[in-house]
Amino acid sequence: MTTTWTPGALAERSAALDDADPLAPLRERFLLPEGFVYLDGNSLGALPAAVPPVVADVVHRQWGADLIRSWNDNAWWQAPERVGDAVGRLIGAAPGQTLAGDSTSVQLFNALTAAARSRPGRPLLLTDPANFPTDQYITDSVARLLGLEVRRVPVAELPLFLAREGERVAVAGYSPVDYRTGELYDLAVTTRAVRRAGALMLWDLSHAAGAMPIEVDELGVDFAVGCGYKYLSGGPGAPAYLYVARRHQEGFDQPLTGWNGHADPFALSGGYTPAEGVGRGRIGTPPVLSLLTLEAALSVFDGVDLALVRAKSLSLTGFLLECADTLLSGLGFTVVTPREPARRGSQAVLRHPEAHALAAALTERGVVGDVRAPDLLRFGVNALYVSHRDILAAVCHLREATELGEYRQQRFRRRATVT
Repeated sequence: MTTTWTPGALAERSAALDDADPLAPLRERFLLPEGFVYLDGNSLGALPAAVPPVVADVVHRQWGADLIRSWNDNAWWQAPERVGDAVGRLIGAAPGQTLAGDSTSVQLFNALTAAARSRPGRPLLLTDPANFPTDQYITDSVARLLGLEVRRVPVAELPLFLAREGERVAVAGYSPVDYRTGELYDLAVTTRAVRRAGALMLWDLSHAAGAMPIEVDELGVDFAVGCGYKYLSGGPGAPAYLYVARRHQEGFDQPLTGWNGHADPFALSGGYTPAEGVGRGRIGTPPVLSLLTLEAALSVFDGVDLALVRAKSLSLTGFLLECADTLLSGLGFTVVTPREPARRGSQAVLRHPEAHALAAALTERGVVGDVRAPDLLRFGVNALYVSHRDILAAVCHLREATELGEYRQQRFRRRATVT
């Protein structure tokens, strides 16, 4: 059952919620454009204030003055493990199990291939037909390389499928949040079901890490990957991360055996001997500038309780749905994101036949969200810097842009390369 509010009541409610928000001071940890409502942090996080001075130091002092000595003097060499552990703290991983570097696609390929190799005799790889395209493409590629078969099974149908064919499944690779709709799946239930079948659980945490508590160790997750540029705010193309549970590290058969993952890389041996621990997941020379940018960005989580982040995220997305019910009624919008809090990630999604043009009109008004084909308007909320007043302003602008027919203007109907 939904509650319909008056516009005035929504304004009062947003002010009261913001005034009581214990996370409100964290907005100062970000450099946000004046007058903008930024609701695209589920694609690219806002710039943390800690990043520019660190980047300046890395470029001018560490690279410019210290030059190659920085691999030792400024601990560049240790950055993949050090930054990985910082991410690990946000996903509930004890030290020594998470590595930062490369892209999500690369990390997914490595994790999925190594996991499948460790389950010989099991011919099936599972993925969600609604999974992000990269996850599906990589799964198909790994299957071709290893002579396996891919089955696309929705999360809701996993228990029945596993009861029927679980003994044939090597790895199940899923995302806890549907990137299009914002629906949140139960990590604990899914992980238990997969592991009970003797298969390995691989999660892509890109749309969850930093937005909610995740306890990969406690849940018994086998492998996880994720990007660094969404809720972690590590910048465009920020390094991804790879989590390998300690119990799997000794048998982790890394498919991309670059020199950085060698047990003694500077011995320059012609034969490959994998490093101990998660370090064997390293490949080539680490991208130092972007790794240290991500490390600085992660400082926004210092002293932050992720349970409070999750609570505020649910409050923001729930408030957006309330605003939509009141302000957008009769304008052709349909709520797509589940209304039940336990089934909602950190984004709210509305369907409208003119989604692309409306998103462009909103951007000109200073409200930034994004679109997923064919007709989904996505509004991602990062609880560290988004307020309830932001949410109300965004929906008010959306109402005006729709009522005034702004989306019919030709300049808003041209599709940008990136949506």
